Amino acid sequence: MKNQITDLIGLKIYSENGMFIGEVEDLVLDIDSKRIDSIAAGKLNPEVIEVKTHKGIKIPFRLVKSISDVVVIRHIQNMFKEETDL
Repeated sequence: MKNQITDLIGLKIYSENGMFIGEVEDLVLDIDSKRIDSIAAGKLNPEVIEVKTHKGIKIPFRLVKSISDVVVIRHIQNMFKEETDL
């Protein structure tokens, strides 16, 4: 099934461990290779990601495991705040 890129805007982003990360605000495209480079995520969960002066983060598209009603990304050790901090 094919989707439009605009269908991804607003989807919630979760790690494969079920941690809410944020929401898709935009996509960064690599025009030369005709691929999605990364997802610009906003409305970040402050319990998971420490954001000081930035409003969002870019998540490399290679980390995306699946896209359906939500976006699921791979959980990478030490990418998010330590789980003991949660």
